[in-house]
Amino acid sequence: MSKLSLTTAKIHQDFPMYSSEHRGHFVYLDSASSSQTPRPVLDAVNAYYETYRANVHRGMYQASETATKEYEAVRRMVADFIFAKEDEIIFTRGTTESLNIVANGFVERLEAGDEIVLTVMEHHANLVPWQQVAKKTGCILRFIPLRTDYTIDIDAARRLIGPKTKILAVTLASNVLGTIVPAAELAKLAHAHSAVVVVDAAQAIGHIPVDVRKLDCDFLAFSGHKMYGPTGTGVLYGKKSMLQTLDPLLFGGDMIREVSFENATWNDVPWKFEAGTPNIGGVIGLGAAVRYVQKIGVQGIAAHEAQLTAYALQKLTEIPSVTIIGPNVTKERIGVVSFDVAGMHPHDLATILDADGVCVRGGHHCAMPLLRSLGHMNGTTRLSLSIINDEKDIEALAAGILKAKKIFRI
Repeated sequence: MSKLSLTTAKIHQDFPMYSSEHRGHFVYLDSASSSQTPRPVLDAVNAYYETYRANVHRGMYQASETATKEYEAVRRMVADFIFAKEDEIIFTRGTTESLNIVANGFVERLEAGDEIVLTVMEHHANLVPWQQVAKKTGCILRFIPLRTDYTIDIDAARRLIGPKTKILAVTLASNVLGTIVPAAELAKLAHAHSAVVVVDAAQAIGHIPVDVRKLDCDFLAFSGHKMYGPTGTGVLYGKKSMLQTLDPLLFGGDMIREVSFENATWNDVPWKFEAGTPNIGGVIGLGAAVRYVQKIGVQGIAAHEAQLTAYALQKLTEIPSVTIIGPNVTKERIGVVSFDVAGMHPHDLATILDADGVCVRGGHHCAMPLLRSLGHMNGTTRLSLSIINDEKDIEALAAGILKAKKIFRI
């Protein structure tokens, strides 16, 4: 293959998990589940806990003021990163909480017969909340199917999205198939019927450019831990007009303006959605992760991962009894590749690969309805790429699969 866009040997120096004194042979191919964390992120989190550990928005002393300044600076940074406005960014614990905030906020606005449209590829985090909304309101769930090449059936979408559609909730990129969804095109169809558009960008953020203006979505959610940030951090973007009318999910300190024994009024957007003491160190670490991605460049990251994805598809298809589940091209997918080895359970393959230091995920990947509808009752094995990967990782995976086939005599 042609020379990779990024030099992984240099990048590995930023990641303590690649320290030779920390562990031996390490091939990490599970970034779609959770990415590794670079030293600048760890340093930012430690700096908070070691030098200005205090609560935000409350203290009239320097440590608290510094914490508040650093915390709110991340809000500006994230807004710039996705081309939003600062007061449209809410900090959450992750994509799951972000999507639940939106779903919960629409329970009182929907009624029996209204329709919520999703794709068949949705992660449980963007499916189960809407299932619960439908049970409470009598709404009907509709699902946009796939074409035989694992891409969205846009013609079916045009038929499904109509006057009864109130919510369109779609992933930007599938965590199982790697398929990139034409979310902007779907949003245009939904907005033609005055429907609200919700985008799950958990797998796309930090891997491909994400621009909420171009998507024209009303809400967008992502997690910090999938783009080199700390766990327990996430973002909910919402158009301010939407956030102003949306009810909060959690109630308590800092999200209120005034409280009496009988009643309470809410703080301004975005703080009305941030009840209680937030994950201050985590959010500061999220800011460092954004800086890290921006320093490398999202376009460069996308090019690097596209090259590796093409190489992975090539190497896997060369192995007899291996079937790719997802688009067999790079232009319509991210660096997530699911595959099946005939006669072998995904959990068995993942265990054998782990013995050689190769980390992949085996199972349903929190998308059980999708994989069962495709006939993969036991799930699949999944590799997922990031800036830390290179050709040697793909070759180690291929060698591990061949070893597993010998063990199982396949």
